[in-house]
Parts: sequence; structure tokens; C-alpha cells
Amino acid sequence: MAKKRSTRAGRATGTKTAARAQKRAPRQQPQAATASAEELKELKKRVRTIIRRLKKAYPDARPELRFSNPLELLVATVLSAQCTDERVNRVTESLFKKYRSAEDYAKADRKQLEEEIKPTGFYRRKAELIQQMARALVEQFGGEVPRTIEEMTRLPGVGRKTANVVLGAAMGVASGIVVDTHVHRVARRLGLTRQKDPDKIEQDLMQLVPRSEWIHFGMSLVLHGRYVCTARKPKCDQCILSDVCPKVGVK
Repeated sequence: MAKKRSTRAGRATGTKTAARAQKRAPRQQPQAATASAEELKELKKRVRTIIRRLKKAYPDARPELRFSNPLELLVATVLSAQCTDERVNRVTESLFKKYRSAEDYAKADRKQLEEEIKPTGFYRRKAELIQQMARALVEQFGGEVPRTIEEMTRLPGVGRKTANVVLGAAMGVASGIVVDTHVHRVARRLGLTRQKDPDKIEQDLMQLVPRSEWIHFGMSLVLHGRYVCTARKPKCDQCILSDVCPKVGVK
């Protein structure tokens, strides 16, 4: 009997401790996927304010990668992995003069292509992906970059982020919202999502942001995260969203 009473007492103590800890824990901002109707209404109202301010601050938001057509942006986006846009732009200045079509990349000498893109890092893997992607474009799409996200994500090495960048910035197709590391960070700090997976973050944002704003919203959040809401030292005192931002996770 003593053991049973001791067990019950332990459970009761544990329950009370958990309840106190839960009470002390800060309330998390609701995410779009699980928010109540009232919470969702308030989130959307705040998002409208965020959109207005981002459009004023970044009226011409677009990738900082230089390109003149969808294929160039697709290649540049592949090269930008683990590399700065500035360095990619230096490499593509000569690269795009030499390779003008998907067929050019598909038929390129692998070693030479690797050498040409070497400054971007991980050049062997990137060269492999670019040639696989180029062959798929030639064989499946007549050498043209497709205009749907379903077709784009069938290309080797192309996920939703890359597809959304190319479709949105180069074609004006609102297929989704770009979620890179900057958007991932800023969206969570703004309390628009609690998700960590990029695809789930995108789904939350797509519920909150009107489709007509998908392209600009993603592109402007990238710039805002790159220059204002930075990873280590966010410039909250200079931020146009400071008064509507719960600063989730910011010390």
C-alpha cells in the first residue's frame, strides 16, 4: 500500500509541476494551419499590414541574381547554393555568354563546366545537377523551362524553393511562396508559422497571403531577412515591421 501511495503522490506532484511549467511557458503565436477562426482573422489582418509595408520598402523586390531569361535564373539558382549572389553573378557573367540553351549545358564537357563554376563551391555536384537538369529540359520539354511547379519539380535538383523563384521572378507565375533560410527565419519571428519544414511554412503562408501577393511577399521577405531581420543581430530598431512583430525567438 505504501508503494501505491508513493506512486500516486509522485504522479500528482509531477502533474502539478507540469501544470505550473505550462502556465509559466510563453504563449506561442498560432500558425495558420491550426489557428481558430478568430485567430486566423487577426493573423490575416496583421499580414495585410505587413504586405503594405513590404511593398513600400521593397517595391521592386526580385532576386539579386542576374539573369535575362528563365534558364539563366534556373542555372544561377542552382549555383547559389552555399554561395553568395555576388560571387554567382561574377561567374555567370561569362558563363551565360557561352551557354545560351539547355542543349549547350547538356553537351558541355563536364570537366570544363566544373572549372568554369568552381568559384561557387561544390562545383562537381553543381555541374552534375546542371547537366542532368539540362538533359531533362531537352528530352522532356523541348529545351524550354516549363511553366508549372509540377513540371518544374520533376527536374533533377529542383525543389519548390527553386521552382517558385524561377516561376515567380522570370515568368510571373504565382505557383507558391519562396521559402529560403531568410523567409524561414522572418516568418517564424513574425509569428506567421511555428513550422520548421520549408514546405509546411509555405503552406501556412499561402493560407495567410493572397495569391496575387505570393511572388512579391516571398521576394521581399528574402531581402528583409538578408538586410534587416538578420540571423544573429536583427535590426529591430530599424525595422518597418517592429510594431507588428511579436519577435518570436529574438532575445
